[in-house]
Amino acid sequence: MKLVTADQMRRVEDRSERLGVSKDALMENAGLAAARRVRGLRAPLFGVPAVALVGPGNNGGDGLVVARHLRRWGASVAAYICAGRRAPDAKLDAAADAGVAVVRAHDDPGLTRLRALLGAAHIVVDAVFGIGRLRPLDGAVADALALLADGGAVNPDALIVALDVPSGMDADTGAALPETPYADLTLAMGHLKPCHINYDAQDRLGAVETLDIDLPPGADDDAPVSVMTADRMRVMLPRRPLAAHKGSFGKALIAAGSRSYIGAAYLAAIAAARAGAGLVALALPDGIRDAVAAKAAEPIFLPLPTDADGDLRHDAADVALDALPSYSAMLLGCGMGQSPGARRFIESVLRSGAALPPCVIDADGLNALAATPEWWERFPDVAVLTPHPGEMARLSGASTAETQADRVGTALRCAALWNKIVVLKGAYTIVAHPDGTAMLSPFANPALATAGTGDALAGCIAGLLSQGAAPRDAAALGVYIHAVAGEAVRGRLGDAGMIASDLLPELPLAMNALRCGAYR
Repeated sequence: MKLVTADQMRRVEDRSERLGVSKDALMENAGLAAARRVRGLRAPLFGVPAVALVGPGNNGGDGLVVARHLRRWGASVAAYICAGRRAPDAKLDAAADAGVAVVRAHDDPGLTRLRALLGAAHIVVDAVFGIGRLRPLDGAVADALALLADGGAVNPDALIVALDVPSGMDADTGAALPETPYADLTLAMGHLKPCHINYDAQDRLGAVETLDIDLPPGADDDAPVSVMTADRMRVMLPRRPLAAHKGSFGKALIAAGSRSYIGAAYLAAIAAARAGAGLVALALPDGIRDAVAAKAAEPIFLPLPTDADGDLRHDAADVALDALPSYSAMLLGCGMGQSPGARRFIESVLRSGAALPPCVIDADGLNALAATPEWWERFPDVAVLTPHPGEMARLSGASTAETQADRVGTALRCAALWNKIVVLKGAYTIVAHPDGTAMLSPFANPALATAGTGDALAGCIAGLLSQGAAPRDAAALGVYIHAVAGEAVRGRLGDAGMIASDLLPELPLAMNALRCGAYR
C-alpha cells in the first residue's frame, strides 16, 4: 500500500489502464468495495434508507456504484445529483435500473427533498468531489454540502461515509472549505492520500480505512511513499539462528544521559537489549553510573569523566572513541543535555574522522547538529536521525508549523539534502530515505505522547542496527515494533497513563508476534 498525492493517484489510474484494468473497472471495484464496507457496518440492509450525494466526476460515479449495490442488497436508496453529469451516463442509468431513486438538485428548489432524505437516512454517502481539484463552491453543490455539514439537518443515527476524501477537502494538504462535511468514516480508494494523515483534518475524516480496488501489479511502482505493513516488516526482522551466541547479535554503544536525564540512558539501553542486541554498553557521565546501574543490570558501563560540576570533560570523547571499534552500532544523544561539555562530546565523536559504525542520532545529538552550519556536510552519512517536529524544525531551519503542514515532503527533502535517513516522529511517523523514497507508519497513538518514548524508539533502532539490519530497515522496523508495543499498552491502559518503561517488555512481544505472523 502507498501514500499518494492526488496527481500521483491519477497517474496510477492512467498506468492501470495501460496495464489492462480500465478506469471504469476501477470505479466498479471501488464502489463495490465501499458498498461492502457499508453493508458490514449497517447490515441487514432491507428497507434501510440511504442517500448518496453524487458529483459530476469519477467520485460521483463511485457513489452511483455504491448506491446500486446497496439497493441490490435491499436498502431504500436515493441518488441526489448535486451537479450535472455528462450524458450518456452509464453509472446513473445502471443505478436507476436497479431501483435507485434519482433526485436532481435543479429540480429541488430550497433543497426540500434533500432535507427530507438526510433527515430520514441511516446511511449517507458523500460522493461529490473526492480527490477532484478544489474550486470555490457555489449554487446547489455548496448548498447541498453545507446542509450535510450541518449536523442538525441529518438523522443523528446516520452513518456518514466519505468516498476517498470528504468533499471540499484538499487531498494533499487536508485544508477544508467551510462546506466540507464531517464524516464518520472515510474510505480511501486504493491508497492513502496525504490528508488522511493530517492532524488538522481528522475531525472531518472520522475513521479512515483503505479499500483494495484491485489495481494491477506495477501500477503504483513509481509512487515513492509506502505504508508499513506487517508482511513487509516481517521480512526485515534479523535472523536468530539456533546456534547463535551473544556475539552473533552485535554490540550497541549508547552514549546517553546526564544528571537531569538519568532515565533516558536507562530507557535507551534496555530498549536496545529488548530489540535483540547481543550486548549493550552505556557510555554515560560517571556521576550517574550507580543510579542507572541500580535499575539496569543488563548493560555494561563505560563511565565518561566529568568535572566538578558534573559536566563531561574534554577527554570524555577519547574514552568513547577508544572503545568504539568494538561496537557494531552507536546511539548518540538521548538525555545528554545541552551543556558545553555534552555538545563538545557529541561534536568530537561525530567529527573525529574515526570509522564510525552505523549510528542513531537523537535528542541532544540533534540539537548539537542544529547548532552547526551545514552540519550534514561534516558528519557521517551512515546515520539515522530521529527528530520530533521541533527538532526537525531546528535542523532544517523551518518552523514547526511548516514542518507539520507537510511532514512527508519535509522529511523527503531533508533526507535527500542531508544524505541521511530521517525518522520524523509523531502520529504516522515517516521514515524518509536519501533516494527519495519513504515509509509511513500506519499508527497514531496519543498514549505515546509522554516523556521517554522517543528514547525507547532510538534504543530499539540501535539494537536492530547492532544485529546487522540495514539502516533503512532498522529505522522502519524500529518504528513499527515500537508502535505495535505502544498499541498493546494502549489496549490495556487507554489513551492516558502510559509511561515509557511500559513499552520495554512489550518490544520483544511485538517482535515475536510479527515474526510468528500473529500480528496483522
